Amino acid sequence: MKRYKVCLSIAGSDPSGGAGIQADIKTFSALGCYGAAAVTALTVQDTRQVYACLPVDATFVYEQITKVMEDLEPQAVKIGMIADEKIALAIVRALSTHPAPFAIFDPVLVSSSGHTLYAAEDYVVLKEELLPLCSLVTPNIPEANLLFPGLVGKDGLGYDLPCNVLVKGGHLDGRPVDCLYTKVGMFRYDGERIRTNNTHGTGCTLSSAIAALVARGYTLPDAVKKAKIYLESALQAGSSVFAGHGYGGMNHFFDPLPLTAEEQH
Repeated sequence: MKRYKVCLSIAGSDPSGGAGIQADIKTFSALGCYGAAAVTALTVQDTRQVYACLPVDATFVYEQITKVMEDLEPQAVKIGMIADEKIALAIVRALSTHPAPFAIFDPVLVSSSGHTLYAAEDYVVLKEELLPLCSLVTPNIPEANLLFPGLVGKDGLGYDLPCNVLVKGGHLDGRPVDCLYTKVGMFRYDGERIRTNNTHGTGCTLSSAIAALVARGYTLPDAVKKAKIYLESALQAGSSVFAGHGYGGMNHFFDPLPLTAEEQH
């Protein structure tokens, strides 16, 4: 009996298809995994902006997650948009009763204009209850400074981390540099800055690519390295294709892999 490598996205829906659960499922599929999704919020958005957001009932979110965990038994879980504290607590409860072999949290804590998107009490839930259930969190530099003051720029040794941390350096000038902080030290990843306006969903895609590659059996440092290569290639492949009138999506399927199955004993 064979079983697919399964990844679950817990995130918001993007009707324009470039980010959220749509980007996650595209990424899972492109990297040879079976994609499932638990929706945390419905949004009204296109490639230009987000116009409205409707959070899903927290109990409904919990039920979506637990049913998928019980039935599909995903090897990796990616957590994206969390619309409010009730949904955060529902995710915590679901993953506490149905632990994931690997869980990655891509936080959206700071807007592009620099404003924080959560109240102070929400950060307590994220830091003290959700992060300890995760294997990796992927903040950008402003978000990392909120969650882990004093971490950026250090080697991470001696820092009390609730989980591994990948700090994304895309906001920096010049070549983007990401740093993976683990209990055994820091790994540095130099990247390429792709000239394209089709950058919608880059954070979603990177985190879901890491989840898919871990599900396929890669170590975390190797999964991050290969996920960054995948993201840069998808951006390059979609750089000259028109998609919408704003910041369009990338080409997730530039070189798709077949669904990966494993023997069950």
